Amino acid sequence: MITQGEDVEISALRKRGWSYVAIGHHIGRDWRTVKDYLEGKREPGVRRRAEPGALEGFVPYLTARFVDDPHVWASTLFDEVTELGYSCSYPSFARQVRLGGLRPHCEACSGVKGRDTIEIDHPAGEEIQWDWFERRKSPWGGTAYVLLGTLPHSGRSRGVICPATDQAYLVEAMDGVLRRLGGTARYWRVDRMSTVVVPTTGDVQASFAPVAKYYGAAVAVCPPRRGNRKGAVEAAVRFATGRWWRALSAESAEAAQVSLDRFWATTGDARLRSPRGTEEPTEGRARWPRVGELADAEPLLALPASPYPATIEVQAPVDNRASVAFRGNRYSVAPGLQGATMALRHRLGTNALEIYSRSGALLVTHRLAPAGSGEIVRTPEHREALEKVVLGQFSAKKPCDHKENRPPGAAALAERARLAGPSGAEPKVDLEEMARVIYAAFPGATEVTA
Repeated sequence: MITQGEDVEISALRKRGWSYVAIGHHIGRDWRTVKDYLEGKREPGVRRRAEPGALEGFVPYLTARFVDDPHVWASTLFDEVTELGYSCSYPSFARQVRLGGLRPHCEACSGVKGRDTIEIDHPAGEEIQWDWFERRKSPWGGTAYVLLGTLPHSGRSRGVICPATDQAYLVEAMDGVLRRLGGTARYWRVDRMSTVVVPTTGDVQASFAPVAKYYGAAVAVCPPRRGNRKGAVEAAVRFATGRWWRALSAESAEAAQVSLDRFWATTGDARLRSPRGTEEPTEGRARWPRVGELADAEPLLALPASPYPATIEVQAPVDNRASVAFRGNRYSVAPGLQGATMALRHRLGTNALEIYSRSGALLVTHRLAPAGSGEIVRTPEHREALEKVVLGQFSAKKPCDHKENRPPGAAALAERARLAGPSGAEPKVDLEEMARVIYAAFPGATEVTA
């Protein structure tokens, strides 16, 4: 098939006296193809069917098969119609089925693609949409979980990076997003995430209901398979992935969070938004406001003074400095616990970190250092005990002489004899008896006494 532009070109070249072969070489086509188009046997932009009408006799059979199973594989149908006399190849068969529109549309399996859409009205301050996006192989190692919150009226988005997606981290991330937005909307729009909604019933989780009440927001759950209902945050996920994540080079989660905050406050808020009737046209054309301008004027509900008191718990091993790691800092434990795993608990809204043993006993409570500051927080008791252990490992004795002769001692020889038995005993020589034997053998010799 050649395009309309190529058809115009070959027609012009033919009028100049070019041969079919020369034209074919020029546009990279067979000369017979060029001849067919120039003689009007084929239409530009329309692909010629491999065999006209090859599938027409099988259409009733295929229609009946699609009624039986709308998702039957085309290769299965090709095998069946081949046995019935179909003579074309599989690519021709699949193309003819597709062009003929024989396979019926399945609404349940098609997602939102191809559906009719309509604009959804989003009053200012009415709704905030939530969604996680997960990215493996983060620059600092492991998986990054980012919770995004988007105000669909203005388009302003903010995000928080978390190490996990359980409910405690969700509550902490939600609070962080809301404080970055400056307040909360009246409704929280979520999909059927299991930490917020019971997947089987679509009702709010009993453990999450107090969180929404604490912030004074109602939870609006998207119906099943209605992803376009929260399209604003879905668009924010795509935007953040392409403009921020792909170029991110942070070496830690804390540095990535700083980068994400800067991205949304600058690039994100600088985007232009369609006026949608928000302003009167000036000089014959409406000025498109920026996301930040619309968001600053959006009325949001005030937030509580502190986050909802959920408890974050992580497991961390003790290193050789008698400390455990938590959010870019290290916190001390008593010496002698190296290699043991501790449970670290932080209650949101407090400035404390509790460290528990595997048996559940509270070992120590530390003040919480700023995340990512690289501090080592120790209690005076832990510092004193660790210093004693470290200093006790040193000695004031003179180093040993590694060239000195030190043969096995009496205790070692006795133990070796016990282990070896009679066969391993050292031979004993009686010198007096040996002297008498020599004198008897040689009478002229001088007698030697031991």
